[in-house]
Amino acid sequence: MKHTSKFTFSVLIVLLSFLAHSQEITKTDSISKRTKIVGAVPDKGNQTYQKLPQEKKRDSIPPKIERFGIRVGVDLYKVARSIYDKDYKGLELVGDYRLTKNYYLAAELGNENKTTDDDQMNFTTKGTFLKVGFDYNAYENWLDMRNMIYIGLRYGVSSFNQTLNSYEIYNPNPYFGEAPVIASGEKYDGLSAHWIEAVAGMKAEVFNNIYVGFSVRLNRLLSNKKPNNFDNLYIPGFNRTYDGDFGVGFNYTVSYFLPIYKTTSSKKADKKK
Repeated sequence: MKHTSKFTFSVLIVLLSFLAHSQEITKTDSISKRTKIVGAVPDKGNQTYQKLPQEKKRDSIPPKIERFGIRVGVDLYKVARSIYDKDYKGLELVGDYRLTKNYYLAAELGNENKTTDDDQMNFTTKGTFLKVGFDYNAYENWLDMRNMIYIGLRYGVSSFNQTLNSYEIYNPNPYFGEAPVIASGEKYDGLSAHWIEAVAGMKAEVFNNIYVGFSVRLNRLLSNKKPNNFDNLYIPGFNRTYDGDFGVGFNYTVSYFLPIYKTTSSKKADKKK
């Protein structure tokens, strides 16, 4: 009888504990359904509900690394032409510095020594030139690409001299034979020219930090100091003059990028820019 009472008492204790636990679960479920607050828990003091802080969603897109620095190179066209053309010697150094995500400060510095043989005259032009301006990269790179499809603007200045080697007097009636060639050798010093040029081109990274590029230029003279009784038919950096004020040119470059610092950006930040 004694053992039976102990057993009965133990069973009652277990049942009461189970019922209490079941009531607590039911109460919690009903509270959750009634409040419909996601992530809320009751405050034990006043039975109010506080919203749990939610974890910030991790960005699945890794940040993009942007590199800023100086790119320096040389115009391969002028170097190659100096080898195969006996009447031309020239060199052009190119460089740019990345200011922002899309804008670059750009410059070209060079010298030329060119002999031009026209129908009526033969002359030699020697001088140096400098062009400074900016480029805007319109190409949207992805992953770790750093290529460029750009447009830009330059302000150019050149200091040079002209030497008239020989010339022919214009003969409107060649029936009686051609006019003789007259040797001259007259030199005109202290000449200069200023111009602006529109640029369009591209640059591609072929190896790590090594770029090849191509650009075309349309030039417009602003000022041109001419010698007496002669015209500047060729200007270093500007190239051959057409109709007195316009010129065209191009270059083919290889350059090396020297990184200075890096930044990181996300796609969201790029869209805001």
